[in-house]
Amino acid sequence: MPQDVRFDIPFSTPVSEHLDYARDRHLRWVREMELVRSQAGFDEYLTWDLPQAAIRTYPYASADDMVVLMNWFSLAFLFDDQFDMAQPGRADRIADVARELAVTPLRPVGSAPRVVCPITRAWAQVWEQLSDGMSLAWRTRFAASWGRFLVAHSEEIDLAADGVTLGIAEYTAFRRRTVGIHHSIDAGERSRRFEVPAQAQAHPVMIRLRDAAADTIGFMNDIHSFEREARRGDGHNLIAVLRRTHDCGWEDAVTEAIHRTEERLRDYLRLESQVPQMCDQLRLSDDERVRVGMGVEAVQHWINGNYEWALTTGRYAAVKNTPASAAEKQGHGSLDDLLGV
Repeated sequence: MPQDVRFDIPFSTPVSEHLDYARDRHLRWVREMELVRSQAGFDEYLTWDLPQAAIRTYPYASADDMVVLMNWFSLAFLFDDQFDMAQPGRADRIADVARELAVTPLRPVGSAPRVVCPITRAWAQVWEQLSDGMSLAWRTRFAASWGRFLVAHSEEIDLAADGVTLGIAEYTAFRRRTVGIHHSIDAGERSRRFEVPAQAQAHPVMIRLRDAAADTIGFMNDIHSFEREARRGDGHNLIAVLRRTHDCGWEDAVTEAIHRTEERLRDYLRLESQVPQMCDQLRLSDDERVRVGMGVEAVQHWINGNYEWALTTGRYAAVKNTPASAAEKQGHGSLDDLLGV
């Protein structure tokens, strides 16, 4: 049922026309970089339909840039599926790879990874292309958001290993980092080759707007992916947290999760309405106001684009009968090991 949950999003967003061109090249790249190493793994990857998510969240990217964005888009999803704690030494390997992914944007572009595996080799290549033409300020901002995302994933492993459970306030703050929306919105600037002015980016209205968007997207994702995460035994999900903290049934937990998601969407819309006043307060030029507006559009693209993709992706399907679903039931995240050499 949760993947079928629909929300009333009061704005529509465009869809890129470059799907076929970019998807064909992206799928070849996934194979060439060994990000899928088996036919079953490739078949499972196809059901996720990540290219559909990319054309909805980055609708104005050029055809060639869309290939880069699809390639980057796949890495976080594939890395997330490597979290199989049943294997001896797996937690240490995940931590090593996460650190390598985090420091790649801090090294000179084109540097070879020091921790070598398909994920790190692919990310080194993608970062060289993704950062091309962007300012040091943008690259630093992206690197910080990307690093917080990866650190949060490593913390999630430790929490699970120690049996630590989070309350709703703690979980909300934690989910804001693990959902990875801040650097994904930053990539929206790269997709159109612009940058939000630094003074606007640092303004409290914009900070709270991005946080409200991250919460909205993260909560929607928790709802739509609930069956999949339940198969994996993953307790870091809004519905599971609400059921535990409120001591209620699953149906009531889903209802409360929907309510909280709608509340954060209203918060986002309220903050969005304050953006023109923020621009006046900062005395932005016409060009700067245009770039702020494009930054807000990048957030909208992520809220609605990710929502539309989540309703249909096979990654969150409630009923699956594939090798990947069997692996999930056994506590394994992925069919293919991408952290080995």
